[in-house]
Amino acid sequence: MESWKRSRVDKLFDWMNIVFFCVLLFIVIYPIYFIIIASISNPDLVNAGKIAFIPHDISWVGYKRILSDHEVWNGYKNSLIYTVLGTIFRVALTITGGYALSRKDLPLSGMIMMLILFTMFFHGGLIPTYLLVKDLGMVNTIWAMIIPGAVSVYQLIIVRTFFQSTIPQEMLEAAMMDGCGNFKFFIRMVLPLSLPIIAVIVLFNAVAMWNSYFQALIYLNDVSLHPLQIVLRKILIISEAQTDMIDASADAVEEQKVAELIKYGMVVVSSLPVLILYPFLQRYFIKGVMIGSVKG
Repeated sequence: MESWKRSRVDKLFDWMNIVFFCVLLFIVIYPIYFIIIASISNPDLVNAGKIAFIPHDISWVGYKRILSDHEVWNGYKNSLIYTVLGTIFRVALTITGGYALSRKDLPLSGMIMMLILFTMFFHGGLIPTYLLVKDLGMVNTIWAMIIPGAVSVYQLIIVRTFFQSTIPQEMLEAAMMDGCGNFKFFIRMVLPLSLPIIAVIVLFNAVAMWNSYFQALIYLNDVSLHPLQIVLRKILIISEAQTDMIDASADAVEEQKVAELIKYGMVVVSSLPVLILYPFLQRYFIKGVMIGSVKG
């Protein structure tokens, strides 16, 4: 049998795809690369547009200023704690809640879903929420960062739809005929089949928890409990304030340069854990995003 020969049109199409995706990859990666080289380059050259691909007048002052602050390390520790505990708590509630709502034998499932959807469009407001958190004794505790807003209605709907389209009722009936209960069926059969959607929910919640700062501004007055985002924001504000207080002299110019380095360095420092986490979840993330688009 003769081998199939690709036509010139097919080869041209392949090369056009390669060029297109290379350009797209450059558009996505270059901003991250620019921030990295800008964080160690002379700010005057960066502001003048003379830094494009290669750093010049390399300086580590920005990173030294950031990493020498003990509050940064404490903020890193707090953010890791909030991210790990918060992600576990949120994923557990979302997965179990989505599975329960996907079951046809759940009494009043339609009414429960309507009540949940109601909270997606109507909210009590910031002040009532704060008063509730305060009355529950969660102000100035790690639980103020974890419990409020633990369940996203949007994610709950996604998980519920996944279970409805992926876990057939016949599988549950067959398992029960073999003596398998609801809990055992969920642990041994549902969870292993749900790794893509779990990875998506983990990634969404981990990124949201890592970047969260608004809840900390409202509920956390204790500096020792502040997450990394609040600490970096504080460093940036102090650096800019010190620059404004110094007279127009050589010291002011140098402090302004350091403030610029700190600004870019904070982006790198705060984004690094997410950039490290994403490659490990990318495979499952792509599968989860494509859930429901192709069946078979």
